[in-house]
Amino acid sequence: MDAMDFFRRSAGTWRSLRTTHHLPFRRAENGSSCVVVEALAAGTPQTVEICQMHDIDPSLCVGGAHVTWNGAMAWDKDDENHAGSTIFAIVPDPGSSQTGRLLRDRGYAEIVPVAGCYVMDGEALVLTTDYETMGTFERFWFAGPDLRMRTSTVTRFGGFNSATFCAEIRLDESGNTDGAAEIPTLTPTRELPALFAW
Repeated sequence: MDAMDFFRRSAGTWRSLRTTHHLPFRRAENGSSCVVVEALAAGTPQTVEICQMHDIDPSLCVGGAHVTWNGAMAWDKDDENHAGSTIFAIVPDPGSSQTGRLLRDRGYAEIVPVAGCYVMDGEALVLTTDYETMGTFERFWFAGPDLRMRTSTVTRFGGFNSATFCAEIRLDESGNTDGAAEIPTLTPTRELPALFAW
């Protein structure tokens, strides 16, 4: 499996259940979201635009994905918004189908254009991304055809860390959406127990 195979397999609508551990505070926070993934072929206007944004030749891109989400976390205040979307563009390393760069118009930890490095570890996608003030490590894998798992850590240069575990359940395989407005708004999941504890 290569990175594009992974995103094609991820296409569809998912219900994501999340536990984030805020390690300096020794506290865990639950949340949930609805995520829509649409695989994009090479040469689509979206992937070409992302490549140009990062000064990368679009002909090197093998495809990508459009991801839209809407969710809530247990500690949210009334004005907090966890809805958004991003475009990924996959640029393999020369001569490799297992490593490369994942270009994004907005990052996981900071809302800025960012390029991360990916490695396919068997059937798992491992992504590392360095930002101006922090770094992230993410691992995605399928536990079954309709169950995807994700772990991520955020390390701030000041030493603050968080770790997140997500279990994502596929609701359908269409992956078609006209935007975040069609994704249902979810309420915070205060009643869910922590998915794991340290």
